Amino acid sequence: MALKTKLYLSERIVLLRIIDVLFIGVGLMLSSLFLNFKYLNLLHAPISINTIVLMVYYLVCAQVFQMYSLRDSASRFQTVRNLFITTCVCSLLYLYTPILTPVLPSNRIDILIFYATIFLSVFLWRNIYIFTISKRQFYKHILLVGGNKEVLTDMYFHAGTYARDNAIVGYISEEPLENNNSFLDVETTDLNRVIENNDVKELVISLTGFSEESIGILNQKLARVFEQGINIVNYEDYIERITQCVPENNLTQYFYKYFNFSENHENRLYLAVLRLIDIVAGIIGLASLLLFLPLVLLGNLAGNRGPLFYAQERVGRKGKIFKIVKLRSMVNGAEKNGAQWAVKNDSRITRFGKFLRKTRLDEIPQFWNILKGEMSLIGPRPERPEFVKELEKEIPLYGIRNVIKPGLTGWAQVMYPYAATIEEQQKKLRYDLYYIKTRSLYLDFKIVIKTINTVLYFKGQ
Repeated sequence: MALKTKLYLSERIVLLRIIDVLFIGVGLMLSSLFLNFKYLNLLHAPISINTIVLMVYYLVCAQVFQMYSLRDSASRFQTVRNLFITTCVCSLLYLYTPILTPVLPSNRIDILIFYATIFLSVFLWRNIYIFTISKRQFYKHILLVGGNKEVLTDMYFHAGTYARDNAIVGYISEEPLENNNSFLDVETTDLNRVIENNDVKELVISLTGFSEESIGILNQKLARVFEQGINIVNYEDYIERITQCVPENNLTQYFYKYFNFSENHENRLYLAVLRLIDIVAGIIGLASLLLFLPLVLLGNLAGNRGPLFYAQERVGRKGKIFKIVKLRSMVNGAEKNGAQWAVKNDSRITRFGKFLRKTRLDEIPQFWNILKGEMSLIGPRPERPEFVKELEKEIPLYGIRNVIKPGLTGWAQVMYPYAATIEEQQKKLRYDLYYIKTRSLYLDFKIVIKTINTVLYFKGQ
């Protein structure tokens, strides 16, 4: 009998956050008790503005630096790396925002104790997590049902790649897959017994490839399973949920069956909040450009040798053409033979241009486009008219992405940042469509956090 206690993806992330905070609190109390730590004494005031600010700083920094990535959280090396950076940034923020936090301690050893306590407290808990909860016995058990071998193989691939908290207990089909001993025959398998013995919580189903007779048998069994409260999800919806990307199989001539706009598409409150955020971000972004401009000018003189800015036509909302402003990162005359796709290790990119792209500094002037309302902070990246015409011929549904304003950053940018071929552009489109389908303030917040992570880890192209 499988262990009944499971912690699913969202539950694991919530648990990580809660226990991180608890361990930090307990660690600071112990430091006050045994090390005479006085900078933040939780023994006297366990819940205060100072404590709340610290926990908020930590949770935001931990989110930015991948502390709540389940893939990274299962690795000791990644955990230590991410925790070291998180603790450094969190501690510096806390120490140097005196309006919100206590004044710097007179005994400077308290600063070292403060840093070490946060690091060691979370390090202890995360090691407990790695050796217990991240193990397979705590995974969510799922059962696959499919009549097509290619679909079943695809299910196994996606579950293993994207759903780290899912364990496949077997698959029900008419014929077994090669090199897979988890086959369950659709006609003879007692579905209820398999579910009970393996503590199955979800069935992922594709009826493609099953005979009419097998479909009839399956539907009778599935009806009884559904009555027991076991979740049944179709294959395409499962793939979309775990990849956070519209499945390729759904982009057919019947796409309207599977694709619809988010409820926020016409939500005036959401759109008003988004515009307000755009205005604030635009002002802050242009102010930061002025701050970095002297360094950028020096770098441009040394490594770019030419104009600092350049303007380029892009396709905006509903196909309207506008001019985007960027810091130049390519050599002069980079496109004297016509528009060209940027490729990996593009020889046209200057030495300083590589730095601008890695740090995304080349995108900062686009805050002007955001202030003007031509772009938004978040949305599909605007493409050039020449490329859009080419892509619309190759990818019939490509124009859907222009239904909303293009963005400085977007879901496709943070999930699949590099695309130099038609196939890669199609994959990127599926992420854009997922955003259009599910856009919300929460998803927008995730994109901003992932973008900050991309900038700080120099993941830009």
